[in-house]
Amino acid sequence: MKMLLSLLLLLLACVSELVQSRTLHLDSCSVNVHTHELRKYYLTIRSNAIAGDSEVGVKLLEKSLIKDVQDGQTCCFLHLVLRFYVERVFSNYASSQPQDQRCSSALANAFVSIRRDIHKCHCQCSEDTQRKVDSLHAEFIKLEINQAAQKAVGELDTVLEWLEGLKTLS
Repeated sequence: MKMLLSLLLLLLACVSELVQSRTLHLDSCSVNVHTHELRKYYLTIRSNAIAGDSEVGVKLLEKSLIKDVQDGQTCCFLHLVLRFYVERVFSNYASSQPQDQRCSSALANAFVSIRRDIHKCHCQCSEDTQRKVDSLHAEFIKLEINQAAQKAVGELDTVLEWLEGLKTLS
């Protein structure tokens, strides 16, 4: 009986960790993001995405690009980056591993859900923010589409770190 109870508590702890969400403060609105779930799915595909990246000298998503997002532009920047990943990256990402395909689909679905919530915020984008994301697109289209998607998935860690560092609401 004690063993069964211990297993049940362990299972509940694991499940509760996966469903935990953070309410992120994005300028004038807030959205719930399941960062643990995003991280879990990403960690499943990360090593294959990085291993399949043959364009080692090219960087699509510089950390400075994300770090220098202006005050009042967090909502817009996140909306545009999610749009980029949903429309350009995940739709062109192909892995030979079935588990990777499931996890990339789960990530794409999570990004669609967050994007839908952000859409309700009516974010206002400055020219500077739009230029930053345009530069990401410009680097992406310089590569062959599947290679670019592979690289962008490998660099998703930068986006997740940024999301995890955003202010949360109590």
